Amino acid sequence: MNQRILPGAEPFRFDSGPKGALLLHGFTGSPASFRPIGEWLAAKGVTVAGPRLPGHGTTWEDLESVRWQDWDGEAQSALADLAGRCRDVIVMGLSAGATLGLHLGTTRAEQLRGVVAINPLVRRPEFVFAPVIRLFTRSVRGIGNDIKKPGQDEVAYDRIPVKAIDQLGKLLRTTDRELPSMTLPLLGFVSAEDHTVKPANAERVARRVGSERKEFVQLANSYHVATLDYDADVIRERTLAFLDSVSTGAEASS
Repeated sequence: MNQRILPGAEPFRFDSGPKGALLLHGFTGSPASFRPIGEWLAAKGVTVAGPRLPGHGTTWEDLESVRWQDWDGEAQSALADLAGRCRDVIVMGLSAGATLGLHLGTTRAEQLRGVVAINPLVRRPEFVFAPVIRLFTRSVRGIGNDIKKPGQDEVAYDRIPVKAIDQLGKLLRTTDRELPSMTLPLLGFVSAEDHTVKPANAERVARRVGSERKEFVQLANSYHVATLDYDADVIRERTLAFLDSVSTGAEASS
């Protein structure tokens, strides 16, 4: 597999305080979508990790041979590392990264205090046809950089291998089935205008998730990659407040 990482797509880790945040980028994107928020959180005393999910940040051909379990494995590894160094950890994901975060919220709940889901993706029924489409074409046009704010770049692929779409569909179906079992506190963000993921996905998460505490915040001035868009300050400030509220220190003082 090609491992020449594209400039800006490198994983990052900033060690800071006893609270931690795992930041998971989206499908065909890279850690670049979370680096500014990661730097801001670290400056506020939060230890952060932004892993590069397998097959991302190099060439789209590398994504062709990756299974969704490989993305999950990388996320689990990064979470275990954070949980070993931090007292309280949340997972924060964008799009398919939010899908992975919700999955971790079910399978690794003991290592987490809460989940932050930004424009989450949990249902795309047409993905079941990916094996058939693969008979006619190897890749399709990319979907990256749906950002309203000029000058931003999530370092995404311009092509998507159809095999990877099939793997993403399997992750979506798995996570969607698990939603009623995900009971951790949930903070969600939904862009008013999103050209990549339909808002019905966030509505489905809000309706089906088992969390007693759940809140979705509308982002009025952002497209899909909201972490790099005009409402990024809303995301980071609300996320920091959410992390503070679910931490053990908050419990002790309540």
